[in-house]
Amino acid sequence: MNALLYALIAAAANVAGAAAVTSRRAWSTRTLELLIALAAGFMLSVALADLIPEAILRDHERGALFVLAGFLLVHLTQHALTGHFHFGEETHAVSAHVSVSALVGLLVHTFGDGVAIASGFFVSPQLGVLVFGAIFLHKLPEGLAISSLVLAAGGTRAKALGAAALLGTATIAGVLLTDSIGPLAHYGLALSGGVTLYVGASNLIPEFQGKAGWLHNAAFFGGVAGYFLARALI
Repeated sequence: MNALLYALIAAAANVAGAAAVTSRRAWSTRTLELLIALAAGFMLSVALADLIPEAILRDHERGALFVLAGFLLVHLTQHALTGHFHFGEETHAVSAHVSVSALVGLLVHTFGDGVAIASGFFVSPQLGVLVFGAIFLHKLPEGLAISSLVLAAGGTRAKALGAAALLGTATIAGVLLTDSIGPLAHYGLALSGGVTLYVGASNLIPEFQGKAGWLHNAAFFGGVAGYFLARALI
């Protein structure tokens, strides 16, 4: 199954981001911000140009409601129920409760990543690959974020890597369950449209918004252009 293969690659990126933290390799803050800006442009384009229109075309008003449900679900788990979360490396101490809350929120999010990949492949292989590309771009900073939160809360490197591995496992589970649960298979596209829109607009853009210079904006618009180029080539 192609979707499962792509989910495995995405899951590996979660662990790679964690390994970058636990091995104490230095990451340039500017490089990470530019990667996040690129991912934001790509994700917003996939959500607004493909996932959401396809979901509304399929289910009309109900599709739009499930898009909203996906958007609200991520906000609830990542921000309403979690006091502190952002993409990128944690630079100050946090409580164990914060790290656990962030992990729970990200598990819902990464499960949605798997649902998005599977739902994209249900429509067409081309859309599946585009959705995977959007998700893959933010998997590295996602793994980096959760592992650094675990370390900042006093956890061990093994726990930090384990947390990132759980995120990858949730992505794989999202693909497998979408394939086997009827309602999730039907409305997964709409839910993933809302999740993808939220991650791009509410999680990623604030990480570079307001930064000095045009490089971040260039990366963001480059992500949008990259999406349309990939769409034309695929």
